[in-house]
Amino acid sequence: MNPLIGNLSDFGMDTISLAGTLEAKLKAIKAAGFDQLMLNARDVVGHPQGLDAAIQAVKQSGLRVTGFQVLRDFEGLSGHLHDYKIDIAKSMLEMCAALGSKVLLVCSSTSTHATENVDDLAKDLRKLAMLAIPKGIKIAYEGLSWGRTINEFAQAWDVIEIADMPNLGIGIDSFHILATKSSLDNLEMIDPEKIFLVQLADFMWQEIRSVEERITTARHFRVFPGEGVHSEFLADLVSRLYKLGYRGDYSFEVFNDDYQQLPLDTVATRAMRCAQWLGEDVLKRSVPLPNKIRLRSAQSAH
Repeated sequence: MNPLIGNLSDFGMDTISLAGTLEAKLKAIKAAGFDQLMLNARDVVGHPQGLDAAIQAVKQSGLRVTGFQVLRDFEGLSGHLHDYKIDIAKSMLEMCAALGSKVLLVCSSTSTHATENVDDLAKDLRKLAMLAIPKGIKIAYEGLSWGRTINEFAQAWDVIEIADMPNLGIGIDSFHILATKSSLDNLEMIDPEKIFLVQLADFMWQEIRSVEERITTARHFRVFPGEGVHSEFLADLVSRLYKLGYRGDYSFEVFNDDYQQLPLDTVATRAMRCAQWLGEDVLKRSVPLPNKIRLRSAQSAH
């Protein structure tokens, strides 16, 4: 078998892309052919029968949990704010473990109350990683493109190296790399064993012109890989990660208001087409033209 052929089981959906109940989301993701998913905390804690029922539904679905999200604005705080966030983090780690997730996603802080001192940021992430060790959980630290101090993946990696914990690694998000126009050449500095999660999404315009537009696009207008105008970039990103030695999970991190108004199976099917494009075409090094996925989609409809 060609070792460059992508495995569709490497790709998963995020529950934030779908409307409806947790059980309905799990069913649609499974029916589309995925065997893993990224869980958003709100889908779990918002279950009408409570947290235990949500945990049971996830386990009964047979889907593997890629990761659990998201702990925000954690690092760099002091005094009662720090104590408050430690308490929140402990609760998130408890849920993460109960759901069988091996990864908790942490986004870089946007808080104006957080210090800009990188050593202090690293110290807090080290503390979080230590809390996660007894539960067997890895911390994937992601640089938000509107983060106060850490807003690019290379900066996130610098903090991770300073913290120097075995279960603290990086989360790569294609949207934030595109938004900040970060160079993919910087991936070469990252240890592939410390990449704990890769999140993929595209959007429909060539560039983002302000921080406000960046946040709005991120929260409302992402699309699945291959559906936007940055397909060649995404193909390049996935190919580079493979060459670097990354063999972990890819999750489709797609916040989209339109998808929230479509039937769940329609959205999940769109996601699977994107997984097939990435797994079968891109990782075979037969990178298609950006519109090939749309053509395939149109052909399959007839």
